[in-house]
Amino acid sequence: MTAPLLVIQPPLSYCQSRLQDVLDYALVGVDFEIVADMGALPELRGRRLLFAVALGDTGVNPAAYALLDALRRDPSLLEGCTGALLVDGARELYTKSFARELVFSANLAGCAFIGRPLVEATGSLQNFHVQAHTQHTSNLEAYRLAARELITRLIAHQPPDPPHNLLALHASSRATSNTLALWELVKSPLQNQGVLITEINLRNGTVNDCAGCAYTACLHLGEQGGCIYGGVMVEDVFPAVRACDALVLLCPNYNDALSANLSAFINRLTALFRQLRFYDKRLYGIVVSGYSGGDIVAQQLISALCMNKSFYLPPRFTMLETANDAGSALLLDGVIARAEAFAQAILT
Repeated sequence: MTAPLLVIQPPLSYCQSRLQDVLDYALVGVDFEIVADMGALPELRGRRLLFAVALGDTGVNPAAYALLDALRRDPSLLEGCTGALLVDGARELYTKSFARELVFSANLAGCAFIGRPLVEATGSLQNFHVQAHTQHTSNLEAYRLAARELITRLIAHQPPDPPHNLLALHASSRATSNTLALWELVKSPLQNQGVLITEINLRNGTVNDCAGCAYTACLHLGEQGGCIYGGVMVEDVFPAVRACDALVLLCPNYNDALSANLSAFINRLTALFRQLRFYDKRLYGIVVSGYSGGDIVAQQLISALCMNKSFYLPPRFTMLETANDAGSALLLDGVIARAEAFAQAILT
């Protein structure tokens, strides 16, 4: 018998009425149970989880941070779980930043996330303006409908099969890149198990950033499999993304951000996303920081490619290391074992 959907709802009594109204609407006909006390979580292994979090005027919910604390203390707390989340804010800020921090922490604790796992509501609900216009309804009703659709997808979700065709994207130099050196450690066991690997180097200005075409123009070109710029994105990257069942981004940390070429790739991917969803494609990352901040870069991958572009986020989707001098990543204690474990996770 399938366990009921578990709604994890950290309490915030003075700012939770709208979120509760949306949950009441979206959970009609759903077998579910609610947990509010982070100290009394039931057995979670293998459950479907909906995190439902209200944020106060300052973007803070103390009970939600108790949840983050619990996730970070136990790296196996959510083993085998699959999640999605609703985040309801009292103001215009902090909903997305909190959401991606929660997803990152839950993912490290073993939770996978469906593609486009987030429904967020800013204080004004202005972020639902376009959906409400398309659906000929109010912003609040669009919020309710989005929450119901999210819960339906979460309950019905089946994880993608282990990858047979993997695309790795980078913009680094092999002579000096610690990130590519780690990738070589991960790649070898994948190839030994028969995974077809395509690598594309986006270095040296081969990818122009998105021109911000009108929606109709982007949709028209995307339906033809193209983009106004053409070039390597249309000729090589778009076909490779279509063909792959897993995407690995190799990400050195540049000033606590993705490199310019990888950011341009994500922006340009919008043309393909207009006519193709990526729910059945896995997302992975290898992030190497010279000093710190790898979690920030990993969260950028989560928000850009899982929350926005709909890639499936497997448990512990990213390998995070700190290395500065060229070649030093290969000298880190235990790095070979970690790379082999990461490769094995991709294969399962």
